[in-house]
Amino acid sequence: MKINGKHYRAIWREPSGEVKVIDQRWLPHELRIVTLANRKDFADAIYEMWVRGAPLIGATAAYGVAVQMAEDPSDASLDETYEVLHATRPTAINLKWALDEMNRVLRPLAPEARAEAAYKRAAEICDEDVEINRRIGLNGLEIIREIAAKKGGGRVNVLTHCNAGWPATVDWGTATSPIYHAVEEGIDVHVFVDETRPRNQGAQLTAWELNSHGVSHDLIVDNAGGHLMQHGEIDLVIVGTDRTTARGDVCNKIGTYLKALAAKANGVPFYVALPSPTIDWTVQDGVKEIPIEERGPEEVTHVQGKAADGAIISVQISPDGTGARNPAFDVTPAELVTGLITERGVVAADAEALAAAFPDLASR
Repeated sequence: MKINGKHYRAIWREPSGEVKVIDQRWLPHELRIVTLANRKDFADAIYEMWVRGAPLIGATAAYGVAVQMAEDPSDASLDETYEVLHATRPTAINLKWALDEMNRVLRPLAPEARAEAAYKRAAEICDEDVEINRRIGLNGLEIIREIAAKKGGGRVNVLTHCNAGWPATVDWGTATSPIYHAVEEGIDVHVFVDETRPRNQGAQLTAWELNSHGVSHDLIVDNAGGHLMQHGEIDLVIVGTDRTTARGDVCNKIGTYLKALAAKANGVPFYVALPSPTIDWTVQDGVKEIPIEERGPEEVTHVQGKAADGAIISVQISPDGTGARNPAFDVTPAELVTGLITERGVVAADAEALAAAFPDLASR
């Protein structure tokens, strides 16, 4: 996607060999591009959320393995790198998927062959992610087309939660990909962007990328979504996912479950943009089985923003001495999901439909 008319991916390798990412902690006020030079850099980037979003976390981990293999391609180094990177974020399944994939490719190779193979597979993972997200967009476009046709070409209003845009992937995004395809086709689309407390990734990232790409949008507080649905101002909800169970339960940024409940109560279609690497075929009951990451209380008690003098600062919003809980994700049960927008089509959120759409993956 584009920033000021220039195409960017969220992670890339320069001809010099350096791996670069956009440090998303400073968006939307400052575009900082940083080099990840060693294993610690990659671990810090994932844990401290320089990069975030399940697909991008996986791609970053893959390149982290490659950089470490160039430094030390031994079995011990491969094992340690797996453990170090896997420990950074417990909920997003793409992290484990990417590390398992790198391990599968590299383990049989002689150490001296591992670095080249690792960089090759990491680049392939990135390209595969772009293509998956492009196809998700084309399949989701059909849904937006149908709504636009029913409205006689009137504006299609989409509600999003968190950021499942291109900064959460290598390119295109998941939930935003159908929106971008619709805009390119000339469909009148307007996006209501949840601010998404506590890290405000809707306000800081989704609004930024939609603005950069010229997509009509309004920022709303998280609690406004139900009100807009009651008054017929939302045509559909599209969100992303960090882990999806074999039966279609969806784990996404905290607050997604509440949007699904409001959508169900108001008859608003609730879709999840689902890249197949985010399906955890070993898990059935998402509420009981998916580990939910608890992050530090400062993300709740403080907010980051731009001051009047242009400085990017953190401000405390709660009283001294007040504690905070910060679960980063929640689980939306499959029965609240209208459909899963995958690279292989729109699929019902149930075990039979998922297995039928991905027989090659479900049988592993």
